[in-house]
Amino acid sequence: MSDHAQPLGSAINASTGNDSKKVIFASSLGTVFEWYDFFLYGALAAVISKQFFAGVNDTTAFIFALMAFAAGFVVRPFGALVFGRLGDMIGRKYTFLVTIILMGVATFCVGLLPNYASIGIAAPIILIVLRMLQGLALGGEYGGAATYVAEHAPVGKRGFHTSWIQSTATIGLLLSLLVVLACRYFTGDQFEVWGWRIPFLFSIVLLGISTWIRMSLHESPAFLKMKEEGKASKAPIRESFGKWENLKVVLIALFSINGGQAVTFYAAQFYVLFFLTQFLRMDPALANMLLIISVVIGAPFFILFGWLSDKIGRKPVLMLGLLLATALYFPIFKGLAHYTNPAMDQASRQAPIIVLADPATCTFQFDPVGKARFDSPCDKVKTFLVKQGLPYTSAAAPAGSPVQVSVGDVRIDGFDEAALRGAVTLAGYPSSADAAQVNKVMVVALIVLLILIAAMCYGPLAALMVELFPTRIRYTSMSLPYHIGNGWFGGFLPTVSFALVVYTGDIFYGLWYPVVVTGVSLIIGLFCLKETRHVDIDSN
Repeated sequence: MSDHAQPLGSAINASTGNDSKKVIFASSLGTVFEWYDFFLYGALAAVISKQFFAGVNDTTAFIFALMAFAAGFVVRPFGALVFGRLGDMIGRKYTFLVTIILMGVATFCVGLLPNYASIGIAAPIILIVLRMLQGLALGGEYGGAATYVAEHAPVGKRGFHTSWIQSTATIGLLLSLLVVLACRYFTGDQFEVWGWRIPFLFSIVLLGISTWIRMSLHESPAFLKMKEEGKASKAPIRESFGKWENLKVVLIALFSINGGQAVTFYAAQFYVLFFLTQFLRMDPALANMLLIISVVIGAPFFILFGWLSDKIGRKPVLMLGLLLATALYFPIFKGLAHYTNPAMDQASRQAPIIVLADPATCTFQFDPVGKARFDSPCDKVKTFLVKQGLPYTSAAAPAGSPVQVSVGDVRIDGFDEAALRGAVTLAGYPSSADAAQVNKVMVVALIVLLILIAAMCYGPLAALMVELFPTRIRYTSMSLPYHIGNGWFGGFLPTVSFALVVYTGDIFYGLWYPVVVTGVSLIIGLFCLKETRHVDIDSN
């Protein structure tokens, strides 16, 4: 990077200094609403599994619901390519105006969509199509908002200014949880019948507000400067990924920070909710309430760590977050199990459940078409245990041996549901977490710790990504690695981890996925990622 363009860049920043609050507010508010639309599905995954995947067994239905959730993430990199190219060619403002309209309309349509009981297989197919449209929109949204704010930010404050964009994902999640909680309260037992549609339909109001706000914005000064100088790229995709000099930076950005950052975010604000409700049997309303409290406490730290990265550098903050995630995920989630459902935790220690069976008679119970029959005694035992949320371990028996279940010292031959129920009850396994025994303070403290780790990784990310790439291809180059990381590494976290738990019976086994990803990102980041906070983004 040369220094000769610095005076002009500084002049641009000075001329736009008075508008910085408006830029941050308008960009952030629109992005909050867009994340709200996207996260509604995650908050309502259990309800959606019943509404749109009723033709398969319960375990498969929930995995399918998570897969449909992940479908929105699969297409995000393609949205990054489509809208990133447009953003680098025609401008930042108009591109992310289009993305928010697409997101809002797709979300509103989910609220109108007939369920499986009404139109059969067409319901989940249309749902997945709408999720993919949401993913395409979000693929263009983040890069536009982050680039737009960074290119307006004063020198030395890019981390602080862009951290407001980083906090929007958490605020969008908070808004979705609050709306869902309010709808549950006001619709009561009708929530799972029709009340779940209200949060989706409400998005049309947010769409109107967001569109009106973004229409008032002006184009990025860095983009205008580039256009005036005739330096705009005519083929940003080819220039971004067809030249090794830039492609190398894209790959480093993906594997050193974006993959690891993504799993820290989704572990803290999505997987933890599934963990509490599906594995620890906490009441969903209580789980949502504790998550809301945790998010309110943790959200300001995204801005704090963005500000801190302006002072000490982006890399130290990011690397510390990845290190803590790799080292602490297992202890944190084991602490959650202990403080959320102490009766379950105690019973699993004193009377562990072991399923001893011939592996050939046990099936991985995932039925894509709803036609498979899981009739073996081993399958029936595991189906029972999964439905009851009971942790177990599997042990291999000699070929041809009948299945045997041990609940502490009690042995049960074959599948005997009455005997199993009696054994687990006698051993002290609860059917659900007793709200009176939940240590709410400790649960909130542990979730806040997860959010702090995510904030270290996410707060400085936008500034670093903007600083890695030149203006002419910035929107395209930064969007793709971000959305591959968040869409594929992070988006599949709930699905992959839940499937691993169902397969093994170990409620902590799914944590290996985020731990491995953060560990790999930490190592690559330490050796390959450069510090960027002093880069002049107006001179490239």
